[in-house]
Order: sequence, then structure tokens, then C-alpha cells
Amino acid sequence: MKLASYKDGSRDGQLLVVSRDLRSAHYATGAAHTLQQALDDWNFIAPQLQDLYVALNQGRARHAFAFEPARCMAPLPRAFQWVAVDPAPLAQAQATTGLSRLRQGSGDAFLGPCDDMPWHDPALAAECAAGLAVVSGDLPARANPEQALDAIRLLLLVNDWCGRESSAGKAARGAGTAPAWPGTAFSPVAVTLDELGSAWQRGRLQLPLQLTRNGQPLGTCEPDSSALHFGQWLSLLCRQRPLRAGTVLGCTALPSPVLEEGDQLRVEISSPDGQSLFGAIAQTLALPA
Repeated sequence: MKLASYKDGSRDGQLLVVSRDLRSAHYATGAAHTLQQALDDWNFIAPQLQDLYVALNQGRARHAFAFEPARCMAPLPRAFQWVAVDPAPLAQAQATTGLSRLRQGSGDAFLGPCDDMPWHDPALAAECAAGLAVVSGDLPARANPEQALDAIRLLLLVNDWCGRESSAGKAARGAGTAPAWPGTAFSPVAVTLDELGSAWQRGRLQLPLQLTRNGQPLGTCEPDSSALHFGQWLSLLCRQRPLRAGTVLGCTALPSPVLEEGDQLRVEISSPDGQSLFGAIAQTLALPA
């Protein structure tokens, strides 16, 4: 199934079930008001959401309406824990057991898929990196990769913004500081793994990720079977402590060049038949007035 959160003036939004073709939606209030509520009691609430999803796709949902991505928050508008995998070379990751590549991010206020990226500090050069993220259920400490794969509840697109010092001698990306990572946007919908069919293979999505700037392709990221998969990264993350439902782990693999005010970024993955799986992240880099 496909889930989204509409803006309603609150910090967590209103949970929606969205049709497979992303054309229609239905409020999920009969089952859960927010996505975090659904994640906290997934085994009970998910079947109710699935029933609504089936009815929506069959045209039987009584109060369906047209789905508008521009009204969306991030599917999970804020998370107890957001961790990004730094896109370092795999050899380096193997040499350091992967732990040095896990970066704790700011999950208190994610950006919606169509929200502008406000750039408050012009001294920092603006960049972004596109990729995929998973939302997990509860995981015990020392969970192995297979257990971690079983705990993945949802998959979604991510666009992680980074500020880089542009002065001489300070070219290192972000320097590892929180202000250097000012915002993270996610796709309009989050998708359960059963929706992906054979494209989901042991913790990897076997479909190309596309990033464009002002309508021009910046690159396409093909699946890499040699890279660590999401189950392995989640297992590393819970090496010393358990994870709670709603933990978000993202892997970005498609970076942008330095961006300018007004640049429009679009991140998307399409199925082999050309249908957008998650909807698109479509953002504009904006300097606040």
C-alpha cells in the first residue's frame, strides 16, 4: 500500500491511504490519524489500512478524493531518529565496519515533497543528495540483517540538503556539523515492500533513481549489488541499542553539484511501465526574504 500525510496545521499531519496510480486518496482516520500512530501498532492497524487500500484501488472507497502531492508533508513528518548513510566508497566502509558512515540527522521537522528549501546562510554553498530511505518497526539491540529486513515497514525517496563551506581551505562537505545539513525532504508517499514486487531484492530496490535540475538530468543511479543493503545498515545501527518504530534510515547515492537560488530539483523512480512509484520530490532552492 501507499501512505501519505496531508498538511492540516499540526506537526504530524493527517494520514492518507493513496491509490496505486497516485490519482486518488482517502483519509485513514478510521484506523489511525498519523503515520507514527500506525507504526506504533503496526500489526493491528496495517491490515485496516490495507483493506482501505484495496477498496480505493477497486473504486469502492466511499469518500475518495483526488490526491494532490503539493498538499503533502513528508509521509512521516517528524521522526524520533533520522540517520543517513554517508556516501563514502564501499572499500572505506568495509575498512571501518560501516559505523563511521552513519550520520545522525535532524528529524524534528522534515520537508514535504514540494516544499521549497529555504537557504538561510549564503556563505554555505548549497548541495543535495538523492536516495532511498526506509522506516523501521521496533528492532532489538544486536538484531541481525535478516531480522532488520523483516522490520522494514516502508520505503520512500529522500533528498538530503547539505551546506558546504565555499572559502579556501574549507571545502570539506559539512564538516560533520548539524547546521551543515539544514533540511531533508521525502517523497509524497511511502510504500510497503509488497508493492515493489520483484524490484525489491534482499534490501535493495532494483530500479534506477533519477535526479534532474531545471529539467536537465544530473544523473541516474543504478542499483549496486556490491553495496551494503538496508538490512545490514539497520543491523549496524542497532549494534549497541534497540530501535523504536518510526526510525528512518536513508542512503543517498546521487549528489548534485553546487546549486543556485531558483534551481528546481526533482527526484523520482519509475516502474518499468513508466509509472511513478513514490511520486516526485520537486523542490526549489529559495533564499528567504
